[in-house]
Amino acid sequence: MNTGIEALPDDIEALKALLIAERHTVVIARAAQLEAEALAAIAQAQVADAHAIIEDLKLRIAKARQDKWGQSSERHRQLLDQLEMQLEDVVATATEDELAAEIAVAKASAAGVPVVPFTRKKPTRAPLSADLPRHRVVVPAPESCPCCHGAELKKIGETITESREVVPRQWIVVQTVREKFICKACETITQPPAPFHPIPRASAGPNLLAMVLFNKFGLHQPLNRQSETYAAEGMSISVSTLADYVGHGTVLLRGLVNLIEAHILAGERIHHDDTTVPVMAAGKTITGRIWASVRDDRPFGGTDPPAVCYYYTRDRTGAHPQRQLARYAGILQADAYSGYDALYAAGRKPGPILEAACWAHARRPFFKEARLSRTPLAVDIV
Repeated sequence: MNTGIEALPDDIEALKALLIAERHTVVIARAAQLEAEALAAIAQAQVADAHAIIEDLKLRIAKARQDKWGQSSERHRQLLDQLEMQLEDVVATATEDELAAEIAVAKASAAGVPVVPFTRKKPTRAPLSADLPRHRVVVPAPESCPCCHGAELKKIGETITESREVVPRQWIVVQTVREKFICKACETITQPPAPFHPIPRASAGPNLLAMVLFNKFGLHQPLNRQSETYAAEGMSISVSTLADYVGHGTVLLRGLVNLIEAHILAGERIHHDDTTVPVMAAGKTITGRIWASVRDDRPFGGTDPPAVCYYYTRDRTGAHPQRQLARYAGILQADAYSGYDALYAAGRKPGPILEAACWAHARRPFFKEARLSRTPLAVDIV
C-alpha cells in the first residue's frame, strides 16, 4: 500500500525544511481560522447590538405615542409590556454575543493575529447617589515593592470603585420597658404610662405596619405573598394577621386622607377622571374603577402643593363623581361622561361648578369627521 513515504526525501535537512514548511502552513491556517472565528463573533455581536437598538427604539416610539395620543387601553399596555420583555431578551443576547466576541478576539490575539475588538455602545452609568452611606473597604497594600522588593513604600494616592450593595432586612423585637417604683414614704406604686402604639394590643410596630401597607398598596403585593416572604426570612405572620394590620392602618390614615381631600376641594380648579382596573373575584375577574381628583396649580403660577386623591368603585355610575365632588365649587376639568352633568346644574349647592372642556376629547369628533366624511369645516378645524 502506498502511504506517500516513498515521496519523502531521504536527506535529513530536506526533511527538516519540509517539516518547517508544513508547520508554517498549519500555523497560518490556524491563524486564519482564529481570525475568521473572531470576525464572525464580532459580526454576530454587531447584529445583536443592532437588534437591541432597534427594539429599544420600538419601545421608545410606542411610549412616545402613548404620551402624545393618550393610548391607555389594556391592549396598548400589553404591547408595551411585550416590547419591554423583547428588549430585555435582545439586550441579554447582545451581552452574551459581546462576551463571546471578546473571547474569540483574545484567542486570536494570543496567536499573534491582530483583530480589532467590538465594544457595544452602552449608556453612561449615572453616579450613585451621594446621600447613600458609604462603607469603605480598603484592599491590603503590598508590604514590599514588587520591582526591587524594597520595604519602604509611600502612599501617593488611591483609586476608588463604587458598587451597589444591599443590607438584608433584619427582624428585631422591641421591648418597651415601663419600670415600676414604690414610694418609701407612703408605699404608693407609680409607673409611666404606655407610649402611643398604632394598633393597641398588637405586636406590629409602626415601621412594620408602614411596610405592610406600602407593599400592598404601593407595590401591589398580595398579603399571602407578603406572608410567604416574611416566613422565608424567619418571621411567621399569618395572612389574617396581616389583614388586621391593613384594616387598622387604613383607619389610622383616614385623618390624613381627609386633609388631602379637603386641600383638593379647596382649589380653584381641579381635574377628575376614572380608569378601569381588574379586580379578582370568586372564580373570575371583574372590572372596577379608580377615580382620581387632582389639584395642581403650578401651570397657572400657583404655589400651593399639588395633590391627588384616589377612589375605588365597583362600577361606573354618575353617583360616584357626584358624591366625591359634593363639597366642591369651582372649575372642573373632566371628560364628556354624562355622570358629571348633574354637577354643572344651575343653582347647585354648595356652589356652581364651571365645566372646563378637555382639548384631547374635544378634538376627537373633528378628527373622526375629517377622516370619515372629509367635511370641509372639520378639515379646516383639524
